Amino acid sequence: MAMPDITVQQASALAAQHYQAGNLGQAETLCRQILSVQPNHAEALHLLGVLAHNAGHHDDAVAWIERALLHHPTNPSAHSNLGEACLALGRTTEAIEHYRRALALDSRFAIASYNLGNAFRAQGRLDEAVAAYRRALQLDSNDPKGYSNLASTLAVLGRLDDAIAAYREAIRLMPQEPSIQSSLICLLRLHPGSDEQAIVDEHQNWNRQFAEPLRPSLRPHTNHRVPHRRLRIGYVSPDFRIHAELLFLAPLFGEHDHTQFEIHCYSSVVAPDAGTEFLRARADVWHDVRHLSDAELATEIRAAQIDILVDLSMHTVGNRLPLFARKPAPVQVSWLAYPGITGLDTIDYRITDRYLDPSADLDFTSAEKPILLPDCWCCYHPFTDETPVNPVPALSAGRITFGCFNNFSKFNEETLARFSRVLHSVKNSHLVLLAPEGSAQRHLSERFAHYGIAGDRIEFAATGSRADYLRRYHRVDIALDTLPSNGMATTCETLWMGVPVISLVGETSVGRAGLGLLSTIGLPELVTRTPDEFVSTATQLATDLPRLADLRATMRSRMESSPLMDAPRFARHLEAAYREMWHRWCATPAR
Repeated sequence: MAMPDITVQQASALAAQHYQAGNLGQAETLCRQILSVQPNHAEALHLLGVLAHNAGHHDDAVAWIERALLHHPTNPSAHSNLGEACLALGRTTEAIEHYRRALALDSRFAIASYNLGNAFRAQGRLDEAVAAYRRALQLDSNDPKGYSNLASTLAVLGRLDDAIAAYREAIRLMPQEPSIQSSLICLLRLHPGSDEQAIVDEHQNWNRQFAEPLRPSLRPHTNHRVPHRRLRIGYVSPDFRIHAELLFLAPLFGEHDHTQFEIHCYSSVVAPDAGTEFLRARADVWHDVRHLSDAELATEIRAAQIDILVDLSMHTVGNRLPLFARKPAPVQVSWLAYPGITGLDTIDYRITDRYLDPSADLDFTSAEKPILLPDCWCCYHPFTDETPVNPVPALSAGRITFGCFNNFSKFNEETLARFSRVLHSVKNSHLVLLAPEGSAQRHLSERFAHYGIAGDRIEFAATGSRADYLRRYHRVDIALDTLPSNGMATTCETLWMGVPVISLVGETSVGRAGLGLLSTIGLPELVTRTPDEFVSTATQLATDLPRLADLRATMRSRMESSPLMDAPRFARHLEAAYREMWHRWCATPAR
């Protein structure tokens, strides 16, 4: 490959300029021309590694940058970029080593500290991640990604006030990024002090900022207005994989009526797995769209003549709400990520039930009209039968063990106070919690001590595989639910392992999930309306070992015979809802 009529140094500078300008092909060509003359040119080797990493060829990136470091071992940027490639390959220990080398060479290298935080988080070393993010922000206080990642890590640690403040700073610095505002909305729903109007305002702000500007570009749909024809249903998600979502999609996908509905999946899954393949095998058409922009995907969906487009992510991580703001399908629906709304005026309906939405005024006002399914808004399947139910642990332990394995960000002071009251009421009882190691566990221990609970009565379960997770329930007699956000998938898993759940009803949909699940399987007596009733119900059940034993022995059969696990019934109800939505659209005059 011939070099252009310039010096190697000039070619290297020009390659860097092309890279910065986004002319990646030209940058790569120049680098290879440089190497044809100087095979050990460190800058060219390094840039080829960066280009490979950006293209998703992480193994190649590692090889190129390692060669570069052989000839220029004191380049902090090369160490940091090598760390990024290693992190993308899951080689987190090596990534941390290279980020630390970069910082040793340049202690003010903000990006390296930020990336170090990402690597620590990938290893579950959350306190170290927070420290690394904070150090990066000391060096560069105008980095919105730094504040956003700090916020999400603080949320996992249960430090919701600090997380909300960090998200708001990220939004101030990057108001044009919808995903950060989505993350804030999700977090506000978990915070016990969130004002209802403030949450409404955040939804409306998102819609006003990211959906309304697209309204002039919306075009009429040309789908055939035939009420009873076979419909094309499109499901959109980044989580078609081993994920909580799979527990509810698996039974539905196994029972869809493909003679009446053509099922399309628009997947943004980064790392496909067995869950991905399970769903792919049950879809009519699978679309891998992770590399498509929202605008490009909207064009593809419109061209495919999708009739009903279903958002499965809402405001959770990886959502495609900007896609739904473009209204690529005539009927759009939100469902499953959590009970509630998205706030988009381009989403026509949301799937719910009478437990989550007992009145039209319960939740936020929205364009999303509630469609109440006859039984429960979801259908559960454990996706595994490998972990059996064990006898009541209290029979061998000689004491009652309570447990809560809900997402740690759902814990708050009111919840801890309520759990402490239960422990005081049931003498010698223990409580097992799933909490991140480090400051989160120390904080819980301190708060329980504040409420007079001895440290040896609080136990922390270790993280592990899903099988390990299910086996944790072998230690638990009774589960306690959180508020303002109840468990959903966790509650289903808890019940599947034979453990009764005591739930407290909240004022919004996310706080009524326990009511819906327990009522659907015929255990409304475990649903409470006040903290006092919560404590008394937990206490009464803890003193009734025969009742506990009966519940544990019969819980799976109870669930399997209920609408919660009746997949054919659920599929017919959801499909009837889709058909009704379609009939309404067909009856609307074409524009």
